[in-house]
Amino acid sequence: MTAKILDGKALAEEIRGEVATGVAEMQQKHSVIPGLAAVLVGDDPASAIYVRNKRRACEEVGMVSDTFLMPADSTNEQVLARVQALNKDPRFHGILVQLPMPPQIDERLIIESLDPTKDVDGLHPFNVGKLAQGRADFVPGTPAGIQQILLRNGHDPAGANVVVCGRSDIVGKPMALLLMQRADGANATVTVCHTRTKNLAEITRQADILVAAIGLPSTITADMVKEGAVVIDVGINRVDDASRKRGYRLEGDVDFDAVSKKASAITPVPGGVGPMTIAMLLVNTLTATRLSIHGCGS
Repeated sequence: MTAKILDGKALAEEIRGEVATGVAEMQQKHSVIPGLAAVLVGDDPASAIYVRNKRRACEEVGMVSDTFLMPADSTNEQVLARVQALNKDPRFHGILVQLPMPPQIDERLIIESLDPTKDVDGLHPFNVGKLAQGRADFVPGTPAGIQQILLRNGHDPAGANVVVCGRSDIVGKPMALLLMQRADGANATVTVCHTRTKNLAEITRQADILVAAIGLPSTITADMVKEGAVVIDVGINRVDDASRKRGYRLEGDVDFDAVSKKASAITPVPGGVGPMTIAMLLVNTLTATRLSIHGCGS
């Protein structure tokens, strides 16, 4: 068996086209241009690249976007002041605080200071609670993107055994909450595993859909995957490689070469989940704009 490649890059382009149409309609009907603000504290190279890509995606679909850079030695009070100013700024319907932040910053405190109606990353406790109840306005971008990859490629999770490897607040936990709901695009039986799980391979082999979000390169090997499973690789790990000009290569959490011979479908790294995360952030920003006008997400 050779797995079908689930092309997140192409699907993200399709979704960005849909968002662009929504942005144009918003401007035509309400004279409102959706706006997204990003707060970046410090000079982490990966974060800077990610925020820049988000800004480019916003510009592509016609949204207003601005990045607020803050020094690496910023205090909690300074970051809180910036977030609170953006909460009140009518130009921006969505706010994202780029994580991770420098160690002196209390990330939980900053996230809880966000206006929940502008929290397009879906990390505020209010939005996490709504997700748990199955009535989320904002689903974090990576889980939302994975759900769209599954649905738009004919892999409805309804009734499937889904195993999520990873329990982070931005991927593992919301992924499980999203797919277990009694709702279209969900209704799965979900098991959550992590690096402390005993007999991990025994559990992953039961998965019809396996989501790998552990953060360790090539952790999921072929013997851990059921024949014909759908494998979603969230990991993006830098592995030293002297043969590459930049000195490293990107690997997912899945041993792609081996697993792709056993799975029925698999996401590549890069070009799989990553582009979808940004696309769904744009979807959330459009939803936030609609909320600001209509008081509902549609």
